[in-house]
Amino acid sequence: MSQQLAVGIDIGGTNTKFGIVDRRGNILCDGRMLTNQHEEVSCFLDELHGHLATLIEQVGGIENIKGIGVGAPNGNYYTGNIEYAPNLRWKGVVPLASLLEQKFGLPTVLTNDANAAALGELIYGAARGMKDFIVITLGTGVGSGIVANGQLIYGHDGFAGELGHCIVLPGGRYHPGTGAHGSLEAYASATGVTNTAIEFLATRPDTPSLMREHTKEEINSKLIYEAAMKGDPLAMEVYEFTGKILGEALANFVMFSSPEAIVLFGGLTKAGDLIMKPVREHMEKNLLPIFQNKVKLLFSELRESDAAILGASALAWEMKD
Repeated sequence: MSQQLAVGIDIGGTNTKFGIVDRRGNILCDGRMLTNQHEEVSCFLDELHGHLATLIEQVGGIENIKGIGVGAPNGNYYTGNIEYAPNLRWKGVVPLASLLEQKFGLPTVLTNDANAAALGELIYGAARGMKDFIVITLGTGVGSGIVANGQLIYGHDGFAGELGHCIVLPGGRYHPGTGAHGSLEAYASATGVTNTAIEFLATRPDTPSLMREHTKEEINSKLIYEAAMKGDPLAMEVYEFTGKILGEALANFVMFSSPEAIVLFGGLTKAGDLIMKPVREHMEKNLLPIFQNKVKLLFSELRESDAAILGASALAWEMKD
């Protein structure tokens, strides 16, 4: 059984999830802790070590572990550093991979969370057997991981694949996190969908909507989805608008790397055909004929609660022995 297991760690702004995974993608044991209660990274690592040491013992000890994979915001694969992550309390450059190696005595690889999701799809999920695909994560933000010729694209500096920050409507909606106007994330994230609904409620007073019974502060992506499922015309218009923008953006991405598939992952995908139909329609409409009807649009096959751990653990299998 030697070295048939990997540790996957997903560091988010609020929570950190971790688990021990076998080569088939079974999570043998897992846990979670709060990220944001630790001002110092050393205190965070002390708590993480305590949790993981217990799990490693449960699976027969450290000799069974091949390595540690970490997905983190602004994680740089080349340097092993988290670099200027806006949603973490540890500022500047944090050499997380080397700190974890010292702490556990295990080889450690780090990348950003969306790249980890792409690796998870490649090894365990909807993209098994594919050499060219793009994963788009539609959550609080919009992340992406690009695989071409069987390899994750990192770029010269480790930060390639920020498709969520591509400008899709020049001069469009302001993004407070980046200062950009009209980026994909400003429209196709859960936050973007919420902002679209609030705008539509204000600018389309004659369109009836269940959402009018709620204050601006109460409107969120879950409420919009529930309204749309009841046939709410304004909520359905929100999805149509969001799907159009996302579909047009995906057409650009297809013409850039000619993927076999685009895998959509994250909270927004729960809307199913409400989002997928307009996305597919507007993607195909904006493709050159040589690209039309060739690219599969898929939802992730990984359970959302497991995907982050699986994606991070997949990094460990990629390590050279």
